[in-house]
Amino acid sequence: MPDAQLLIDHTVEFVRAKFLHEGSGHDWEHIRRVWQVARALAQQTPQADPLVTELGALLHDVADWKFHGGDEEAGPRAARQWLQAQHAPEAVIQRVEAIIREISFKGLGVATPMSTVEGELVQDADRLDAIGAIGVARAFAYGGHKGRPLHDPNVAPIEHASFESYKQNTAPTINHFYEKLLHLRERLNTPAARRVAEERHHFMERFLAQFLREWDSQDVSA
Repeated sequence: MPDAQLLIDHTVEFVRAKFLHEGSGHDWEHIRRVWQVARALAQQTPQADPLVTELGALLHDVADWKFHGGDEEAGPRAARQWLQAQHAPEAVIQRVEAIIREISFKGLGVATPMSTVEGELVQDADRLDAIGAIGVARAFAYGGHKGRPLHDPNVAPIEHASFESYKQNTAPTINHFYEKLLHLRERLNTPAARRVAEERHHFMERFLAQFLREWDSQDVSA
């Protein structure tokens, strides 16, 4: 087995080079923040394996299904290829694969439990980066990347009951808040993440209220 810190350092270099100029909000800076938060959560969780947590965080978006034709195994497959090339132990590879396979939000009507404590930490870190000011910015970056309108009052949010339905969604960006982002606070795994989520959640509520006021020019004096 390679030195754990060397494996992490090499993975950082690999992921940073791959995602440095990505423009959909799933860039290196997103991955860096998820990695930092997951690492901090692991330090507060004695039962978590730090190596698995850090590798899971660094590789969680290595081949996201959203950019690979809906292929849910693209990410686990790419992570395995990288880690095998680094001579990582099979047990570590399998646990990192599980994190990548399970981490995604799959629709309001779909339960998404993580099978490991490390997965819970990485999922919390990823979901924290989807809310608050950064979450707002990332939502619109992704919407622009996919060519979606900002808002359409005639398109109602959908409570997706299956992952297939969620994957096929092409709704305006504002709908994404009601279909996912405003529900992440209640779906976090750890007390530490829930504490951070409170202010970020309230920021999104304030943003949406102001956005909808401006959309209808309600803030303009008569």
